[in-house]
Amino acid sequence: MIQQFFNRKMELEFLEKKYSENSPQLIIIYGRRRVGKTELIKKFIQNKNSSYILCSRDNFQENIKEIKRKFSEITGKEYFLKLDANSLFDLFKYLIEEIKKEKIIIAIDEFSYLIELEKGMTSTFQKIWDELLKDTQVFLILCGSSMGMMESETLDYKSPLYGRRTGDWKIEAFKFNDLKNVFKKSSMEEIIKFSSVFGNTPFYLLKIDPNLSISENIKKKILTKGEILYNEPKILLREEFREPRTYMLILKYLSLGYNSQGELSSVTGIEKGNLSKYISVLEETQIIRYILPLGKRKRGIYVISEPFFNFWFRFVYPNLSDLEIGLINEVFERISPKLNTYFGLMFEELIIEILKLKEIKLPFDFNWVGRWWHKDKEIDVVALNEKTKDILFGECKWKENVNPEGVLKELKEKAQYVEWNNEKRKESYAIFAKSFSKRVKSGNVMLFDLKDMEKVFRGK
Repeated sequence: MIQQFFNRKMELEFLEKKYSENSPQLIIIYGRRRVGKTELIKKFIQNKNSSYILCSRDNFQENIKEIKRKFSEITGKEYFLKLDANSLFDLFKYLIEEIKKEKIIIAIDEFSYLIELEKGMTSTFQKIWDELLKDTQVFLILCGSSMGMMESETLDYKSPLYGRRTGDWKIEAFKFNDLKNVFKKSSMEEIIKFSSVFGNTPFYLLKIDPNLSISENIKKKILTKGEILYNEPKILLREEFREPRTYMLILKYLSLGYNSQGELSSVTGIEKGNLSKYISVLEETQIIRYILPLGKRKRGIYVISEPFFNFWFRFVYPNLSDLEIGLINEVFERISPKLNTYFGLMFEELIIEILKLKEIKLPFDFNWVGRWWHKDKEIDVVALNEKTKDILFGECKWKENVNPEGVLKELKEKAQYVEWNNEKRKESYAIFAKSFSKRVKSGNVMLFDLKDMEKVFRGK
């Protein structure tokens, strides 16, 4: 199986640096669900004097009981369990009386649940910090998955904790180049397929069986009832949102290519005014994102950010009725002919990400990379430099033995329709494919096949 903890070098270095400082710390850690926040915290506090507290949504008093239990463990004092105190301030006051100047980490996970359950929670922690912790050696971590809530309640300048925190870190899903530490023996094609299905989120990557093919992993880990990933998006949306069915409907049609608010409103039957509210929430939680074509400030489209969600809503959700009665092979046979097209779409997204990471060297330094589309024309990849007026047009082909000459001809024709510094710009072209039937010799044309990309990916 894939290792339990993935290398979070930068995040761990940040926490260790803060820990080495001879001062109290109030660190905010946040990020969407399943990105590995909890594993990061557990790795950091390993072999340190620490207490890890996981909050629940049950009710506030249940969380108070858990905090009493944890404080009893860390101090060795059983009286915490018998305390009548039901305020966090009082519990922290007793804790400080016991530990005094002792260095200790208190990590409160799912802090956003406390905010939901108890009004004025961040004001309480402001008081705890100001009156009890700021002159101690306590390393306090407040961690949460509710992105909007954590940002507004702990990071915003209006938050009571503003000016108190000593550091914060938003935990992101892995970038594609991080996956070399996950798929150490896989080919580039296999890595692209696995990341297209399971995404770059640690929790989902952990479910992959590296001894099985992508097809077998899809059947055994996603299409099989009872497996964790079988209902994962549905469960997560139920946990996060009050109207999960509405969000699922929107995501279903987004995965099928209905990408504008107008299209979504028409196909879902949700009035545009209401739809925009749901869209905003999905953006806030980073489940979807809004992208604009080159040179435009409007008429963008919405896309699902998480590849696993994209795959699930595209291929699993519409087939749940059959999967519920165990028709796994039948469903896979149904979706299998469509997988190559899906991998091709995800390949385009991947190339844009790789370019943003500056993993592939272009003839010029660029400050924008994305896509371009207008009416019936579309260019998969565009990179440009506003200052030098350099621009690159790229085409992605998830195919073997691609004839670059034909692709290049079509690409140049489409590039003529792109309105951006037409009289001044210097054009370059790139084609990305599994493999090529021949090579084009031209100074402003670059070809990248999977072997080229693997060399970049592996740092060879």
